[in-house]
Amino acid sequence: MFGILITFVLSLALAGTFIALAVVLGPRRPDPVKAEPFECGEAPFSLPEARRPVRFYLTAMLFVLFDVELVFFFPWAVVYRQLGLPGFFEMLAFLFFLTLGFAYAWKKGALEFK
Repeated sequence: MFGILITFVLSLALAGTFIALAVVLGPRRPDPVKAEPFECGEAPFSLPEARRPVRFYLTAMLFVLFDVELVFFFPWAVVYRQLGLPGFFEMLAFLFFLTLGFAYAWKKGALEFK
């Protein structure tokens, strides 16, 4: 526990030192060109018109959630024969809860695109 605390304190000290050095030693030459928005070296066509709807972020989070959960299939498939029947039933339980979460998201309308 003490080692984790020391690592945390040293990490904060190092990050704080770098930020302080950047503020103190960094150049301060404001320029109107630097204040312009930058987009691949080209002037932007227009500024963003509106915020993204919450459904966009919800869809992205659901994709990441189910994608990360499905990654567990690869190591399970590699050691499937060594796990035997208990490993099979554990994966069935995992699939059950994964399907339950998918059904819940579907029922709440998280997968409907309007």
